[in-house]
Amino acid sequence: MFVGKYLMVVSLGLVLLVNGACAERRKTISQSENQTAEMQESTISASKEYILGAEDVVEILVWRNEALSRTVSIRPDGKISLPIVGDLQAAGLSATQLRDSIKEHLQEYKETPEVSVIIREVNSLAVFILGEVARPGKLQLRSETTLLQALSLSGGFTQYADPDNILLLRREGGGETRIRVRYKDIVSGRNPDGNLLLHRGDTILVP
Repeated sequence: MFVGKYLMVVSLGLVLLVNGACAERRKTISQSENQTAEMQESTISASKEYILGAEDVVEILVWRNEALSRTVSIRPDGKISLPIVGDLQAAGLSATQLRDSIKEHLQEYKETPEVSVIIREVNSLAVFILGEVARPGKLQLRSETTLLQALSLSGGFTQYADPDNILLLRREGGGETRIRVRYKDIVSGRNPDGNLLLHRGDTILVP
């Protein structure tokens, strides 16, 4: 009888020990998965950081140095001017990259400078819509915008439009890419990929 109770206690102890180990393993796996998800989210967030362009306005703050702190507009040549540093490339960089560039140049004159770059105005994110739409012209964007969204913002097609022969012109890699789009194929679902995400400077022609 005593042996039976002893075996029962030992068996129960082993079960609790195994369950505890499994629970700890699940906890470790869960923590690892959470950390991986956080790292992926951080990477995605970093990859989507806004890229500066001409006419964007940034505020540059240099700690304990009001003479260097100022709000500037990025020139058409993509550069900004700062005292001591001179001209710096800004277009094509994120705010973080511009901050690092300013810090690097200031280190020649100031030890371990603390610099912040704040985007105050987004003016370079624009596309152009020409042809048979209600409101042709320059379309200022404030966020990621698709082709259909841009057409909607321009007031839609006129009665003379040929929506199945839309032409999107895009400058990239030193050349120009021409993409022909059929409106009906997008809205019918035959070609949902035709609803392109627009890039800065794209031109949309609606015949």
